Amino acid sequence: MQNYRALSPQEVEELQKQGCKCSDWNKILVKPGFSTKYVHGVQFSGTNRIGVFNKGFDLPGGIKCSSGLYNSAIYNCTIEDNVLIDNIRNYIANYTIGEGSFIENTNAIYTDDYSTFGNSVEVAVLNETGGREVTITDQLSAPFAYLEALYRHRPELIKKLKGMSSAYAESIKSNRGTIGKNVKIQNAGSIINVKIGDNARIEGTGSLKNGSINSNAEAPVFIGTNVIAQDFIVSSGVQITDAAYLTHCFVGQACHIGNKYSAHDSLIFSNCALENGEACAIFAGPYTVSMHKSSLLIAGMFSFCNAGSGSNQSNHMYKLGPIHQGIVERGSKTTSDSYILWPAKVGAFSLVMGRHVHHADTSDMPFSYLIEQGDETYLVPGVNLRSVGTVRDAQKWPKRDKRTDSQKLDPINFNLLSPYTICKMYKAIHNLHALQRISGETSEVYTYQSAKIKRSSLVKGIEFYQTAIHKFLGNSIIKRLEDIKFQSNEEIRARLQPDSEVGLGEWIDLSGLIAPKSEIDRFIELVESDQIDTLEKANSFFNELHANYYTYEWAWAWERICHTYHTDIKTITAQDIIAIVKTWKEAVIGLDKLLYSDAQKEFTVTSQTGFGADGSKEEKKVDFEQVRGDFENNAFVTSLLKHIEVKSALGDEIIERIKHIK
Repeated sequence: MQNYRALSPQEVEELQKQGCKCSDWNKILVKPGFSTKYVHGVQFSGTNRIGVFNKGFDLPGGIKCSSGLYNSAIYNCTIEDNVLIDNIRNYIANYTIGEGSFIENTNAIYTDDYSTFGNSVEVAVLNETGGREVTITDQLSAPFAYLEALYRHRPELIKKLKGMSSAYAESIKSNRGTIGKNVKIQNAGSIINVKIGDNARIEGTGSLKNGSINSNAEAPVFIGTNVIAQDFIVSSGVQITDAAYLTHCFVGQACHIGNKYSAHDSLIFSNCALENGEACAIFAGPYTVSMHKSSLLIAGMFSFCNAGSGSNQSNHMYKLGPIHQGIVERGSKTTSDSYILWPAKVGAFSLVMGRHVHHADTSDMPFSYLIEQGDETYLVPGVNLRSVGTVRDAQKWPKRDKRTDSQKLDPINFNLLSPYTICKMYKAIHNLHALQRISGETSEVYTYQSAKIKRSSLVKGIEFYQTAIHKFLGNSIIKRLEDIKFQSNEEIRARLQPDSEVGLGEWIDLSGLIAPKSEIDRFIELVESDQIDTLEKANSFFNELHANYYTYEWAWAWERICHTYHTDIKTITAQDIIAIVKTWKEAVIGLDKLLYSDAQKEFTVTSQTGFGADGSKEEKKVDFEQVRGDFENNAFVTSLLKHIEVKSALGDEIIERIKHIK
C-alpha cells in the first residue's frame, strides 16, 4: 500500500469552499504532495484514495488543461497521479483509475458486486441452439476455441478446457474495476463492470457492460462513437467504431469492426475486418473479412475468408430450429450474392459463386471453384491454383498483420502450400481417379459429394494438383539442402534425414495453426490427464507447435518425397535430387505462367470498359494506363517475372552444386 495520509482540517475546509461534499472526510486519503487546488465540485462517498495533480493534458486544437477532479460524484475509488475526471453526469464507483487517465463528459462508470469482466461468458458459437459453447477469457486463442467448439466427441477434454477458463475467470474476479494508465474516456455513456487496460481510448461510446478491454501501450484499443457492447472481451490493438453492436462476443487482436456492424454469440480472432453487415454465431478465424451491408455470416467457421457483397448462409430449415452449421476452410472467397445452405463444408482456398443448396462437402478438393449451374453445384477442382488472386492474398496476409502486441494470442501460419493442403491434394487425386474408374473415363459429368464435376474439369484438376504437389515437395527438398556443399551421396542422405518423427500422418488447421494431428491428440491426452491445466500452459503448447512447424513439415515432406519419387534415405542419390529439382522447376514455372496469363486478363480491352469517357479508343487506353498502369510494369506482374527468374536460378544453383556427385 502506498503512503497515503488523511486530509488536514484546512484541506477539508478548502475543499468545502470549492463545492466539494463528503459524509465522512476521514475516509478521504491522499498522497503526500496532494493539493486541493485541483478538486472542485466533487461529491465523495465511501473510502477514496487520491494521488497528486502536477501534470496537465494537451488537447487537440492547442488547448491545455490541468489534471484534477471536477463536477463529479466519486465513491470508493483509488485515483492515481495526474488523472483528470470532469463532468461525470451520474457517478464513478468502485474503480481504480491509473496514472495519467482522462475521463470527461461521461454518464456513469461503476462496478456493482463481484464481476469477472466478461471472462466466463459462454458464447453459443456455430449452433445457435447451443451445444458448442465456448467460454471466453482474456487469454482465449483460436486453437483453444477450435477444440472447445468442435471436439464435443471428447467430453472429458471439454470439461477440462472449460475448467481452465473458469479457473482463470475466478482468479480475476473482483468487486472493483480497473482503468489503466493513460486511458481516455470522453463523451461516453454508461460503463458498467468493465476492465479497461492501459492507453485505451473510449470516445462517444454508447454503452459498455460486463467486459474487458485488454488495451496496452504496445497495442492500444479504440472504442468509438455509439458503440454498444455487452458480455464481451476485446483484445489488444482492436478498433470498434461507428455504432457497431456486439453482444456475447470475443474480439481478437488487431481486429477492426465498424460502420454499424452487428454481431452476437461470435468469436472473432486476429486481424478480422468486419463492417456494415451482420454476424450470428460465427467462428471467425484470423483474417475473416466482410465489408458489405447486405452480407450475413451465420453459424459458420471461417478463416482467411473474404465474403463478397450479399454473401449469405442459412442454418434454419424451419423444422427443429437454427441447428445447422457449416465450415468454410481457410483462404476461401464468396462472390457477390453467393448463398450456402448449411450443413456444408467448403475446401480450403476455394471460390464460391452462386447459390448452393445440396450440402456439398468439398473439403478434400482444395483450391476449387464451386459454381451454381441450373440449381446444381458444379465443382471445378484445383483451378484456383492458377488464380492470381489466390497468390496475391497469400502475399498480403503477412503484410497486413496489424498486431503490435509482443504477446500474440493466435499462432498464425500463412503458408499457401503446407502438409494440410498437400495432403488434401493427394486425397483429391485419389478421389478423382476413383471417379474415373467407377463412372468411366468417357463420362461427361461425374458426381462427387452432392456436387457435379465435368470431365474436362476432372482431368485438369488432377494436373493442377500434381503440379502443386511437385512444387511443394521440390520447395521442401531445396530448402533442406540450401547453402551446403556436399561431397558425397552419404552427406546428402545425412542432411535429408528428418530431425524429428513428429509430423507424419494427417495435419489439421486449428483456425490458423497448422499442426500434425498426432500432436493435437497428444495435447488432448495431456489436458485429460491434468498435465496441461492452465490457459497459459495450453497456449504455450500451441505456440511451441507453431515454432516447430518447419521441423515437423520436413518430416512429413520427406515421407511424401520417398513415396512420390520411389526412393528412400538409403538409396537416394544426387542424380535423384537433380531429377526432382528439374520436375520442381517445371512445376513452378508452369504455375507462374498460368498466373501470368490470369493477371493479363485484367488488362484486356474488356477490362478497359468505362475508361476514357467521351474519348477515342486511344484516350481510353491512356486513361486506363494512367489509373491502372500498363501490364508489363504492374507490381505483381514484375514480381511474378522476378519469381520465375529467381526460382530458375535457384534450381540451377543446386543442380550445379551437386552434379559432380555420382
